[in-house]
Amino acid sequence: MGKVTGFLEIDRQVAKYQPASDRVRHYKEFSLPMSESEVVKQAARCMDCGIPFCHGPTGCPIHNQIPDWNDLVYNGNWEEAIHNLHSTNNFPEFTGRICPAPCEEACTLNLEDIPVAIKTVEQALADKAYEMGLIVPQPADIKTGKSVGVIGSGPAGMSAAQQLARAGHEVHVYERESSAGGLLRYGIPDFKMEKHFIDKRVEQMEGEGVVFHYGVHVGADKSVDELNAEHDALIYCGGSEKPRDAGIPGVELTGVHDAMPYLVQQNKRVARESVDNVGWPSDPILASGKHVVVVGGGDTASDCIGTAFRQGAVKVTQLDIRPQPPVREDKLAVWPFWATKMRTSSSQAEGAVREFQVGTLEFVGENGVLTGVKCCQVDEKRQPVAGTEFILKADLAFIAIGFRGPFENGVLKDLGERLDIGVDGRGSTFVKANETDYRTSVDGLWAAGDVRRGQSLVVWAIREGRQAAHDVDKELMGKTTLPR
Repeated sequence: MGKVTGFLEIDRQVAKYQPASDRVRHYKEFSLPMSESEVVKQAARCMDCGIPFCHGPTGCPIHNQIPDWNDLVYNGNWEEAIHNLHSTNNFPEFTGRICPAPCEEACTLNLEDIPVAIKTVEQALADKAYEMGLIVPQPADIKTGKSVGVIGSGPAGMSAAQQLARAGHEVHVYERESSAGGLLRYGIPDFKMEKHFIDKRVEQMEGEGVVFHYGVHVGADKSVDELNAEHDALIYCGGSEKPRDAGIPGVELTGVHDAMPYLVQQNKRVARESVDNVGWPSDPILASGKHVVVVGGGDTASDCIGTAFRQGAVKVTQLDIRPQPPVREDKLAVWPFWATKMRTSSSQAEGAVREFQVGTLEFVGENGVLTGVKCCQVDEKRQPVAGTEFILKADLAFIAIGFRGPFENGVLKDLGERLDIGVDGRGSTFVKANETDYRTSVDGLWAAGDVRRGQSLVVWAIREGRQAAHDVDKELMGKTTLPR
């Protein structure tokens, strides 16, 4: 805990943003860092709540020891707090920026809607670590002589690779794209997280002995069997990238796109990379001067909104088939779990028109080009309500309703029936591997992250990468000191 009476004396404060009129003019992060003294005050609000749900199973998936590092920050011991944070989280500068903070939902003070500003303190600690020069390579003192291959360099692959390298193994990461990071780099817009943070971690990992192989599409350029022959173990962290099929007539019209190619293109433009790269369409998708409609209510939809505004969209409308949630949840019914309530993202606050309980019936157009989106109101069962149809003007539409599994033209196609694939209740596919050892049906192959659990949060990816690394190390060495 921090100060005994801190939660009674100090109001909750979080980082402020640049005004929307300013931040839509660039792609850089726009949060205004809090002063060190204010961060200390926020850490002081952490109370002696008895059971810290924030880092239990209902709060932080990677079990950050939140009360511990809040107390250390309050007492001015920043270096020890940073060490504590890194003991559970390889990349707190990622989670401090893009995690939705289920830890704050689980905070005891959230019963009064004033949770500890955990995410703000975490980001401050991560940034302080760089400022103090503490993000340096930590190579293993003793090498094991064992070799591990990691397929995919998203947060799951990066955390698994770093853990195994620090355990003394030779680690090789195989990435389809031209840079590491997975959808952290190519899906998350730069205004939410600038990519130099990934570059700094890659530099640290290379100093620890990790070798990155870019432009290698495993299953196409190089087979899994070839990698298996070169390494003592393989971990598949390929992500869940295949867009969910909306089943909406008119998707073939020019101007209708899945969300991810749009986000990937813009991230590559910001990084001055070629948009003509493997796995994604290369025809330019730009919102400048257009009326944009985004179908979907999640984070990916929000990222499309913020990107469209920065490209100069005239109007952006978001369609959410779900009913508008309450402003305040019933705490006693849902706490400490994540609550469904009215939330407004920074991108939505930049001027999006939000339509709730609206179904998308059809994309309409002329001469093969999108001109509008036909919509209607839906009932509580998400069925169309007769007589409520209307058409929104649209020059550009994005489908952002989630993902349904890993791409099939890589590892899945290469291994075929040898790799057990599961299907969840929504028809999404995933690689079968349990949460105990993360082993697949293929000898020598583990799986972790979204490819195993389906689309999820960055904290879950980091957790699964760390846990898979734990089991791989134990399998190779007979025992392990890696945390689980």
